[in-house]
Amino acid sequence: MIASITGRLAAKSADRVVVQTAAGVGYEVTVPLGVIERLPSVGEPVTLATELVVREDGWALYGFADQAGRRFFQRLTSVSGVGPKLAVALLSALGVERGAKAVKEKNIALLASVSGIGKKTAERLALELGDKVDEFVDAGAPPAGGAAEAALRALERLGYGVAEADKAVRAALAADGSGDAETLVRRALQLLTTR
Repeated sequence: MIASITGRLAAKSADRVVVQTAAGVGYEVTVPLGVIERLPSVGEPVTLATELVVREDGWALYGFADQAGRRFFQRLTSVSGVGPKLAVALLSALGVERGAKAVKEKNIALLASVSGIGKKTAERLALELGDKVDEFVDAGAPPAGGAAEAALRALERLGYGVAEADKAVRAALAADGSGDAETLVRRALQLLTTR
């Protein structure tokens, strides 16, 4: 089990990073949108909590900003029909706290708005995990931070779907990798309107 990885950020794209360890090994890690946004610049030191997923067709490493993200990912993938890609899509679109709150409150519409998650999968998530996500829902905490998450919420309020908004914000981040929420919304809107 690879529980965490520390090294230098060698490369980053819309959904993957490469972490070069001191031993000279470069690990490709798939990360949710909120993690991409919080990463330092290429060349800077970085530490990620990770989950190694071993399948017949290969191994994949998934990275998170903290252990809470990793544990929530594990809970999501414990549900029948929810694989790592769907779990990352949910974490990217909703984040840990908002995703856990949607599961706990059985907000099927919000869960089903995530790319790849249909109504039946959303219902299964709410049924199987509804009473197992309390540790991720902190009513006293401020809303999850981050310019990317704020940009996603803004695009949703403008009427864009979660999946569409997520894709546009990822593309805006990949183009530059920085910026406040307002800048990300502007870039994402440019991408959405030029399609």
